[in-house]
Amino acid sequence: MSNKISNIIEELKSLSLLEAADLVKQIEETFGVDASVSSTSGVVMMPAESGEASSDASEEQTEFDVILEEVPAPKKITILKVVRSLTSLGLKEAKELVESTPKLIKESTSKEDAEEIRSKLEEVGAKVSIK
Repeated sequence: MSNKISNIIEELKSLSLLEAADLVKQIEETFGVDASVSSTSGVVMMPAESGEASSDASEEQTEFDVILEEVPAPKKITILKVVRSLTSLGLKEAKELVESTPKLIKESTSKEDAEEIRSKLEEVGAKVSIK
């Protein structure tokens, strides 16, 4: 790590929480990126979408994300079993996923698979969206 980077890191360590939040906002505006927390525990910086790029993506979307939006309390156990069968998660991980809705169930899947997952979850009472 260069001396310049080391100095920047030391400066960042001295920032208050409000200063750090302001820094992130300024970086997003200056560089046109979106700093958002991913589900795999880390910060991901992605270029902000332009109108042209997003219209191209919406014309021919081939990959879909399935999101578990809501789990009614009386149906939680049944939904948990379906989530485990769809994701191959362990009991603890699946329980955490079901209890922290809205949550991504399946990422970058085909439309047919997304619809199948949605129907299985909706059959047992979950509210699901596909994006």
